[in-house]
Amino acid sequence: MKFSPLVLLMVPVLILSACNKKKSDQFAGVDGDFVTSTPLGERFEGGANFFSESVAKGQFSPVYFGFDSYSVEPGESAKIQQVATALRDSSSRLIVAGFTDERGTQEYNRGLGERRAQAVRQALIDAGVASDRIQTVSFGSEMPADPASSEAAWALNRRAEFGIVK
Repeated sequence: MKFSPLVLLMVPVLILSACNKKKSDQFAGVDGDFVTSTPLGERFEGGANFFSESVAKGQFSPVYFGFDSYSVEPGESAKIQQVATALRDSSSRLIVAGFTDERGTQEYNRGLGERRAQAVRQALIDAGVASDRIQTVSFGSEMPADPASSEAAWALNRRAEFGIVK
């Protein structure tokens, strides 16, 4: 089998260009498909396991999202303000966990969940919470609030939840 010299030259170029797209800095705040704005702080204990006993959940209402969206809707902003007010008056650290419904690939849903968590993180920072006190994690579609396959269940699963590190 013979390959043209042009094809043989293009393969390494494509491989190298794909490697160069990897970003070394992680940022929160979402602008289009790119993350911008506030750098993520160091990971703190409890962040790797949102569901551990060292993280208190359920103190705040989840923030819900539209289908295939990571934009915080105006109707959800009051929930974020409530969390920001509580955090400004304490020294607690917070984990924001992003979730999706079951539609889409696991990789896509994990990314969308992360963008949702980062959008909520940025809203909290904009409301006055110190960036180094907020960590994000994504579970994609792996931990649904409602396991049914219906629009009502999917709406409950498209969310960001809050966990206070004890």
